[in-house]
Amino acid sequence: MKPAHNIWDLREQAKRRLPRAIFEFIERGSEDETLIGQNVEGLARVKLAPRALRDVSRRDQSTTLFGRKLPTPMIIAPTGTADLLCYRGERAIATAAGKAGLPFTLATSSTTSVEQIAEVNPGFWMQLYLWEKRELSWRLVERAEQAGAEVLCLTVDTPMWPNREFNKRNGMANPIKANPTLARHFLGKPAWLLTVLARYALAGGLPQFANYPTEAVAGGARKVLRQANAANVTWEDVKELRRRWPRTLVLKGVLTPEDARLAAEHGVDGIVVSNHGGRNFDASPASIEVLAEIVDAVEGRMRVIFDSGVRRGSDVLKAIAIGADAVMIGRATLYGAAAGGQAGAARALEILRDEISGAMAMLGVASLAELDRSFLRAETVPGLGAAARR
Repeated sequence: MKPAHNIWDLREQAKRRLPRAIFEFIERGSEDETLIGQNVEGLARVKLAPRALRDVSRRDQSTTLFGRKLPTPMIIAPTGTADLLCYRGERAIATAAGKAGLPFTLATSSTTSVEQIAEVNPGFWMQLYLWEKRELSWRLVERAEQAGAEVLCLTVDTPMWPNREFNKRNGMANPIKANPTLARHFLGKPAWLLTVLARYALAGGLPQFANYPTEAVAGGARKVLRQANAANVTWEDVKELRRRWPRTLVLKGVLTPEDARLAAEHGVDGIVVSNHGGRNFDASPASIEVLAEIVDAVEGRMRVIFDSGVRRGSDVLKAIAIGADAVMIGRATLYGAAAGGQAGAARALEILRDEISGAMAMLGVASLAELDRSFLRAETVPGLGAAARR
């Protein structure tokens, strides 16, 4: 892996190394694909108000989330296809996160088992989609509990699979299936072909869903994916999950104050303000545009996590200043894993951690506890007027 000074450097290395179909699978969005850029641009428009002449010689970016102390306010978001970025990519990212003291969120559609992730990232989080046959989902919930998952994270923004037209053009699916278009992409990256695909072939074959019950895969991959994103998921399912899951329950994909209030009423412990990294519904708002009003709607009744568009340490501080308790990191560690495996994922986390520390110094805060809306230029934050400052 070449030296990387920021997340954009890792992105460029990932782009050069990966077949186009795989890079675009993690990089692009849905339909006209405007939302991904709006996530990043929306964060860039938020401006902070640095304070001068403060002692920031020692800075503490640790925080406590759901009773667990984190060295920095980041959680690894659930992401698909990491095992195609590098050999055993999910395990690589989970290990890097574990060594950094951060939780890794395992996706339902992962190709690494919950038990294997528990070995390298104790107290991991488990992301959940619900199957149409709910009993299949309850089995996975039990399995995650037995493996020691601390948090169950139900994704609520995907009632059906998004319209990602580029995947159709690239012949890309999850899990991947051989076809001439995909073969052309793969053959164009011989180094990746030898170090990733060939290693899987020698080890027994391409990665497959590791946490799907046997009944869920009987109908083939395409049917499986439809089943794992049931369109009939409602608040009644949240009630049932709350009854079944004894630990922390989080809903990911909340974008309105109304849904945030309903989550609190249903006994949810936290929400993730997220538009799925801009990958699902291109007409959604940028996550940063709705964060302030959702934080205000929650009124401290549960934890609020921010997701979508974070590329710099200062982005993290912007979300924290608005009122988020932590942020989820997705593409950054995917880029890192593609660029350099576990070391690359670790480098992505190191970059963000160092940038957070530097931004804290520039802002004039020695700990995250000092950070509030007084450090924001209120006119640059959607939903936050001068009178709404805390």
